[in-house]
Amino acid sequence: MSCPYFCPVAPRARGSGPENAMLPLGDEWAGVCRAAPGPSPEPEEAVLRSLCNLGYARGMCARFPGDDGPDAVRFSVSRDDGASLGIYYVMERDHHPFAHGPLEYSLAGAAFVNPPLREIAIRQATAYVESYLRRKKEAA
Repeated sequence: MSCPYFCPVAPRARGSGPENAMLPLGDEWAGVCRAAPGPSPEPEEAVLRSLCNLGYARGMCARFPGDDGPDAVRFSVSRDDGASLGIYYVMERDHHPFAHGPLEYSLAGAAFVNPPLREIAIRQATAYVESYLRRKKEAA
């Protein structure tokens, strides 16, 4: 689960071991915090992996808003037919489902088709796809 306010920018660690494969975005990512309006700071090293990349930062991160929205998001590949990817997302609040649904990623267009999610969640889903495609290529 990654924090729903974390906007991934670039992979930090490109390991293929189990410690990275289990990360919600497929790799550890550097990025910016979009929890509050205004400038989007890069989170401190101490919280980047443990809260931004892993989520559930409510009550632990000073920047996390006091809203009743989700506090974590995860993605999984539901289909890979060579032309597109089916991605399923689940947003959680307090470890319970908050929102979920399918996404369609066009490999030729390198983009999601009609994404119903807000910009940050689509960027997270794109980061997940980038990690998935990298791992798939390395395995081949």
